[in-house]
Amino acid sequence: MTIKKVAVIGAGVMGAGIAAQVANAGTPVVLLDIVPAGATNRNAVAEGAVAKMLKTEPAPFMSKAAARLITTGNIEDHLDLLRDCDWIVEVVVEKLEVKQALYRKIDAHKKPEAIVSSNTSTIPLSVLIEGMPENFAEKFVITHFFNPPRYMRLLELVTSDKNSADTVKKITDFCDYKLGKGVVVCKDRPGFIANRLGVYWLQSAVVLAFEHKLQVEEADAIIGKPLGIPKTGVFGLLDLIGLDLMPHINASMASALPSTDPFHGMNKPLPLVERMIKDGYTGRKGKGGFYRLNREKGKLKEALDLATGDYRAQKKPRVDAVTDAGKNLQKLFTHDSEHGRYAWDVVRKTLTYAAALVGDAADDIFSIDEAMRLGYAWKWGPFELLDKIGVDWFVAKLEEAGGLVPPILQAARGKTFYRIQDGKRQALTLSGDYVTLERREGVLLLADVKLTQKPVLKNGSASVWDIGDGVLCFEFTSIMNSLDADIVMLLNQTVQLVQSKYKALVIYNEGTNFTVGANLGLALFAANIAAWTEIEQLVGLGQFAYKGLKYAPFPVVGAPSGMALGGGCEILLHCSAIQAHAESYIGLVEVGVGLIPAWGGCKELLARWQANPKMPRGPMPSVAQVFENISTAKVAKSAAEAREMQILRDGDGITMNRDRLLFDAKAKALAMVANYQPPAPPTYRLPGLSGKLALNMAVDGFAKIGKATKHDVVVSAVLADILTGGDVEYFDELSEDKLLELERKNFMRLVRHPDSMARVEHMLETGKPLRN
Repeated sequence: MTIKKVAVIGAGVMGAGIAAQVANAGTPVVLLDIVPAGATNRNAVAEGAVAKMLKTEPAPFMSKAAARLITTGNIEDHLDLLRDCDWIVEVVVEKLEVKQALYRKIDAHKKPEAIVSSNTSTIPLSVLIEGMPENFAEKFVITHFFNPPRYMRLLELVTSDKNSADTVKKITDFCDYKLGKGVVVCKDRPGFIANRLGVYWLQSAVVLAFEHKLQVEEADAIIGKPLGIPKTGVFGLLDLIGLDLMPHINASMASALPSTDPFHGMNKPLPLVERMIKDGYTGRKGKGGFYRLNREKGKLKEALDLATGDYRAQKKPRVDAVTDAGKNLQKLFTHDSEHGRYAWDVVRKTLTYAAALVGDAADDIFSIDEAMRLGYAWKWGPFELLDKIGVDWFVAKLEEAGGLVPPILQAARGKTFYRIQDGKRQALTLSGDYVTLERREGVLLLADVKLTQKPVLKNGSASVWDIGDGVLCFEFTSIMNSLDADIVMLLNQTVQLVQSKYKALVIYNEGTNFTVGANLGLALFAANIAAWTEIEQLVGLGQFAYKGLKYAPFPVVGAPSGMALGGGCEILLHCSAIQAHAESYIGLVEVGVGLIPAWGGCKELLARWQANPKMPRGPMPSVAQVFENISTAKVAKSAAEAREMQILRDGDGITMNRDRLLFDAKAKALAMVANYQPPAPPTYRLPGLSGKLALNMAVDGFAKIGKATKHDVVVSAVLADILTGGDVEYFDELSEDKLLELERKNFMRLVRHPDSMARVEHMLETGKPLRN
């Protein structure tokens, strides 16, 4: 049995989000909830949840079309819908009697082989199945999702000795391949792994901030970027989670954990936080939290003063401990300041607690590291962080203070938690031995490739790797993977190399983003010194390189994840095929900095829309569609939306699990090798001057009602000139090279415009578009 249909019972925020992610995977899902008292619409709760998700940002659905895969109902009238479901997920209130009463109803309606799971994070699996029939218990597991289910990659799986290997494999494979989750197997312990450690870490950081008399900005600057923790730090993260949830989570952990657990020592009352919750200051979802926007003062960013309990203007903290230490964490923790002492206290408690969880919450260090990376977005798990700090130094500091040294830290004396042996990554065990970390079948990472080889080609902004079977991988390595002349030139060299010695090329990297587009800083510098010839040469070089990708005599597969903007989108448009991670955000956004796509993006997107059989006939519909997408800097918020925008075509693939992207892209490239032929050059029939006039009139209309700025009109007119073919008549055929010429010429017009350069400068300074 494979999982072909799913049911989710409980349509609250989490349950509805799980149902949405199942639908995102293309799998039909039933969503049931209670019948509200006195309701005329008995399905109101589930239907309302779907309707709300269609309006929610960030969106639970990768495409609004995914909502059609959800069948809504209620648990009084529609339990018969469970009969053809292969997996049933319970996401109801955290009360044992409610859950078990529901399980008995489920058991009466489900098919015998169906798997049932709970999303609980507070009730042990052993307790949930007490008194339940044996055949029910055999198919029962805990699948603990993290909120929001679409975006958080961690799924904690708790099993029992009653589960068969087949049951565990089916649920693991579905959550991995279809839902895109990093599945971490946990022991049946309170809080499992991520929340057990994460809640202790958060509570300790907050309590110690009060004890060390720090301000929230200072604490977040310390317990943030220096430790590989997202810039929200601790107080910003609590605002995001919701302060009102923390007392419930803490109470649950306190009741479930043994009295000897260190959590109890940090679970202290915080009167200021209690007052905030009582007054409705519960974080971003409330009137504010530790940070807020004061709308009465022109959206002034404010922070809560932990000493006075009053709001004041948010300020950039001065933390000498962080500045002086640089990347030397030992120096940070020994800095003779309250900031240094706070950093050490938080890290000492957190990492010692993490070490104590080995053998309790999980048997291995990798599971704990993986849980914190995927569940709390830490750059390094706690044991990776210990390796960066220095294990012996850390243990010596613990012993110097008379602290307890957990067994795994004892085993690590004179060693590191991770090591490379024969090109394989190995992890330390409680016995002091190392075990090799094996990837699941179908996982291929550049990080692993780099353990055993050097790049085939390399310069300051890109590298090329041999990923086996005659396939090369082109990797951006510049800051934020921004595109520059070095990348463009190495692309040309790579095409020549593949043509002579290899079968195919994949363009991929393991950065946060595929690429944020062209390096604007270099563009601004060149414009400031009036290096117009050099700028135009770079535009021409990029057009040549991208065209070389398109017409290469071998397959080129683009494999984006995260943002693929501007020139990054243009690379993908020139690839033979795309294998995109589901969370790819792709678009031509150049107008935001007062420019237009000039590396072939206009002509490629135009060709795709003109080839779309669903478009009305005639020259204007496709031109108008592309004009709208580019002039509004529209970005697909998922790979599914990119398909709707014609960036992905029929035959292009979507990978749900980020760790499987390179493997899937390589497989796609190899499948295309036999009898591969590059595409035939397109020809264009465009509307010319009449079409340009129509587009400009539309933009003028938006300007009159305040929806387009003065410079928007200028940029849009330049874009209209390209997309309508310049000075042509409808019956004239235009070549691809003619459109590239129009892109290049019009780009140079805009790059010389002072208002465009003002947009570029503003974006570099603030990260936000200038509406001039």
